[in-house]
This record gives sequence, structure tokens and C-alpha cells, in this order.
Amino acid sequence: MKKILIFIIILFTIGVIFYFSKSKKPVQFSDYQVINYQLENKNLHLLVADTPQKWEQGLMNVKKLDTGINGMIFIFPTKEIRTFWNKNTLVDLDVYWLNNKQIVGKDFLPAITKDNETKFIISSQEVNRVIEIPKLSF
Repeated sequence: MKKILIFIIILFTIGVIFYFSKSKKPVQFSDYQVINYQLENKNLHLLVADTPQKWEQGLMNVKKLDTGINGMIFIFPTKEIRTFWNKNTLVDLDVYWLNNKQIVGKDFLPAITKDNETKFIISSQEVNRVIEIPKLSF
């Protein structure tokens, strides 16, 4: 019985170490295209999220973007009502809803660390692009 308990404790410890070592790795955006984009008369450098995997990842687990990168643009193939949330989002975000290049709305999405509550925002109309800008990044 004592050996089983020790074995369980060792497995638990290894699991905790593995979990925290994985979560500390910085998010890599090396395979993302970066585009120049003009938004509200400001020139921005945005990471392009143009695949389902990149849409799902978004800016989750990002504490700080690389120098010269201002945010992320999500480019979708169709216009739909879009929902975004702050799961694993470590920075406050300004979210711009776009119909092609026209801004049709703007929302604020707080970092999950503010109150540990998942918040959802929904576009007021169908959009095919969404831009996330970490607060105070420009």
C-alpha cells in the first residue's frame, strides 16, 4: 500500500512539473504572415490568423507581442456573426469587427486574469475579419 501511494505521488509530481514547464513556453508566431494594416489612421503590423488552428489560438497565452507587432487580424472565408472570448487571454484586448475593410463595431475584451471569468463578445452583424489589439499597444 505504501509503495502504491509513493508511486501515485511521484506520478502526480511529474504531471505538475510537466504542466508548468509547458505553460511557461512563449507562444511562437514564426509561421504567421505579418501584414501592414491601416486602422483608425494608424499603421499597424498584424499577425495573420487565416486557418482554423490560428483562429482558435488567437492571442491566447500571450503576455507580450514581439517588437514591432501590434496585434492580430483574423481573416475568415465567409461573413458570419462572430463570437470571441477571453479564454487563456492574458492581456486586455480592443476588438474590431470588420466587414471586409470597413469597421462595423468595436468591443473590449478583458484579460481572464481580471476576475477569472470567461467573457464573450459577439459582433453586431456579420463580419469576415476581426482585429485584436492588446490594450496600450499603439
